Amino acid sequence: MAAQGATDPPPGRDTPESDDSLLSRLRDLAQLPRGLALARLGYDLKRPLFALPLYAYSLSAPPGTGLRVTPPDAWPGDAALGTEIVRGSFFLAGRRIEHPAPRWAPAGVRGPWLDELHGFAWLRDLRAVGGDAARRAARDLVADWLDTNARWNATAWAPLTTGRRLASWIGCYDFYAASAEIDFRHRLLAGIGRQAQHLDRVLPAGLAGADLIAALKGLILAGVCLPQGDAWLRHGLRLLCRELPRQVLADGGHVERSPVRHLAVLRDLVDLRATLARLESLATEPAGGGPGQRHGGAQVVPPELQAAVEGMAAAGRALLHGDGGLALFNGSAEADAWQVDLVLQRAGGRRRAARSVPESGFQRLRGGRVLLLVDAAGPPPRGLDAAAHAGTASFEMSVGRERLIVNCGARPEDPAWAGPARATAAHSTLVVADTNSSEVLPDGLGRRARVIDWRREEVEGDLRLEVAHDGYVAGFGLVHRRRFDLSSDGSVLSGEDRLQPGHAGRDGIPFAVRFHLHPDVQASLVGGGRTVLLRLPKGGGWQFQAEGAQITLEPGIYLGQRPALRRNLQIVLSGMTEPRGAAVAWRLARIPTQRRKHAAGEPNDTPPASS
Repeated sequence: MAAQGATDPPPGRDTPESDDSLLSRLRDLAQLPRGLALARLGYDLKRPLFALPLYAYSLSAPPGTGLRVTPPDAWPGDAALGTEIVRGSFFLAGRRIEHPAPRWAPAGVRGPWLDELHGFAWLRDLRAVGGDAARRAARDLVADWLDTNARWNATAWAPLTTGRRLASWIGCYDFYAASAEIDFRHRLLAGIGRQAQHLDRVLPAGLAGADLIAALKGLILAGVCLPQGDAWLRHGLRLLCRELPRQVLADGGHVERSPVRHLAVLRDLVDLRATLARLESLATEPAGGGPGQRHGGAQVVPPELQAAVEGMAAAGRALLHGDGGLALFNGSAEADAWQVDLVLQRAGGRRRAARSVPESGFQRLRGGRVLLLVDAAGPPPRGLDAAAHAGTASFEMSVGRERLIVNCGARPEDPAWAGPARATAAHSTLVVADTNSSEVLPDGLGRRARVIDWRREEVEGDLRLEVAHDGYVAGFGLVHRRRFDLSSDGSVLSGEDRLQPGHAGRDGIPFAVRFHLHPDVQASLVGGGRTVLLRLPKGGGWQFQAEGAQITLEPGIYLGQRPALRRNLQIVLSGMTEPRGAAVAWRLARIPTQRRKHAAGEPNDTPPASS
């Protein structure tokens, strides 16, 4: 994305702001598959009933003194953030609020910040602090939530938020509740029971994808851990076993095609597997039958769950760069490598990354120390595209543990950047007339690019990938065809971006091929504007050249390292179509070590060959 200032988002087409009006809601429902639209409409129609006093009386759960199973929760928190929470300061969804008032519904605050507040994942931050002060703060906050939100309200009791809160309360139980006074434990377990009972009644509640898995996790954990939870457990497992084949593709990739959501689902499934295995080890005998039962009554991990974890772990490794962090497709950002590695370690299974995940639409090309990750498919299905970007045919490139070419990342919690970050121009690919290849809407995509052709081949270690999509056919009559050629040793990456016209070619249409550089990469335009020299932080040098378009080096903004917002540079190849379309050839070559001292003064003026 071009920089308009340190924090100002750029203008762009097809990136509207969110609209919560009834008309917008009905329009969004009309875009969904019929079954999902009816499920969401059904839940919306029931919400006024949940607010009635009579409904609150219908939720009853016998108090208890403890959990029958304590689930493992190995995920670390942030002690610095926990210390701030003890002082009354909450940093959630990229925004810090000091002493929010009212605490659970601060004036002027809505959306992701409130969802995170009511989800209680920040209990891990308090646990990371440890000690009596953090433990008392956790108890006080949970007790205050129980007092303030005893009756249903749309924000605090939203199905996804409720599922996440149950998982957080149960997962951190040993930290803040196991040693608490019996009155607190009675109130807590009764509150967990009432919320689980509500969740059991409403799920799937129109949720889909990773959100439905997260909500089911809360219901299943409550079913495992509370003595009265056997019915919730059976219902949750039945929904989970029905959902996993829909969401986990044959190659192990997640249907939403987002590395960060893939990792979130895998993490939730790993937690469920560990908790069910602990219940099995105790030889508990729940009433009745259902998914996950074996002869003798002891609960086992359903085979669908075990298969999903193994497949997703292998596919997840294919979506990592050399630094161990996530690729930046469809709402993802650079997660710390150790956090990703912790999830994959707990998942177990095959340790090597898959060469590609074609069912999920990602291709992985490796030559020597160079790694390319390419988005070689269209967007995910409707209803599962809330996080989808218009980044079809975009790619990222890393050299060893250093990122060279990137997409811009995501900032979904920030309304100013949520739309622009999803635009095609925020990705390393071609853009026609500053128009997105898929139409970006607040809650998904409208017009959608389709990959109409792709081919991968290997000849003596050299790799070639070709991808074509129709995202610009409707508006401009142009098919975008893209080719990558990576040498076996990774020293040369060459490519071509071609706009192929339909029956009647249109000339004079502007286009730009963008290569976003990681903020740590230094770049300079030399050789009369024909060459860009690139230098990685550890000293590796690369030379970029192109023909068929004008080369410029422009400023940009990088959102891949949350919560920071960093300046970067982008190589832009600009041109106009002719009646026969357009073709831009480009070449990225490593500068041999012995030439680096005089590379800036003697660029290679040989242009890349155009096919």
